[in-house]
Amino acid sequence: MALGRARRVHRGIDYWPGFVDALSVMLLVITFLLSVFMLAQYFMSREVTGKDTALSKLNRQIEELTSLLALERAGKADAQANLASLTATLDTDSKEKSRLQGLLAGSASASADADNRVSQVGRELQAQKDVASRALAQIDILNQQISALRRQLAAIETALNTSESKDKESQARIADLGTRLNLALAQKVQELARYRSDFFGRLREILGTRPGIKVVGDRFVFESEVLYDPGQATINPDGRAELDKLAAAVIDLEREIPPEIPWIMRVDGHTDKRPITSPQFKSNWDLSASRAISVVQYLVTKGVDPTRLLAAGFGEFQPIDTGDSDDALRRNRRIELKLTER
Repeated sequence: MALGRARRVHRGIDYWPGFVDALSVMLLVITFLLSVFMLAQYFMSREVTGKDTALSKLNRQIEELTSLLALERAGKADAQANLASLTATLDTDSKEKSRLQGLLAGSASASADADNRVSQVGRELQAQKDVASRALAQIDILNQQISALRRQLAAIETALNTSESKDKESQARIADLGTRLNLALAQKVQELARYRSDFFGRLREILGTRPGIKVVGDRFVFESEVLYDPGQATINPDGRAELDKLAAAVIDLEREIPPEIPWIMRVDGHTDKRPITSPQFKSNWDLSASRAISVVQYLVTKGVDPTRLLAAGFGEFQPIDTGDSDDALRRNRRIELKLTER
């Protein structure tokens, strides 16, 4: 019986199950804390990544300022909510730390390890809190920049509206000036047409009905044989006599036409289509231009204002008769005088 009592006393002081339970609880707590830490790390990493993406989009797409502002405000609210959640988690961890310290008071080494882990979790949570604070500060800076950009855009829009208003006024003035100018030009053209008609009528009276001189449309035409020898650009004596009469008529015309009417006497040289064989001229174009220039130069020697004269050579490329007969070729060799605007 004494041996039985000794055994019962020995069984009553078995501490091993208590240690197992304590270690199990400690492992569960550590597992819980690690899970909480991993979740907090995941959400904070995702939040920071989202902020970086929003910031890069803001730099690339300034035209979407309003939408980005709304996104940033929403992100700011999320960050504040996460910060509050982290604070609450930190408070919870602190309480859990106290509870663990009470539970693990019997095991110094296990308690020290739990303290270290809890302290590490606290430091990491504080670091995440600092990251969130910096993100909020950046959001505030971005909000200020967006406000400044909005003010700049408003100023630009005001300037554009002012510019558009001035542009409309300028266009109206230009349209009015264009209408006035068209009317003035039409009047000048009508006046020039009247002087042209009087001038050609006077030339008909002065030059008479000599063969080789006639009016074709709005041009006074000299056949080349009236002024030049074949293949030459020097005016012959008979031609100079005819041009003397023309010069007198042009000088009278200069006195009659008002100076504000911008008119000129254009002298056009034309040839037939037969190739030229003269060594003096390389082509019919050279011959036609030289003949027109000789007429202009002669009129200047007779007192005609050179600013009222223009010489042009057309070669064989503006025929008035497309035939191949001698009469057709003769009609195409000509000097034309046209009174026109400058």
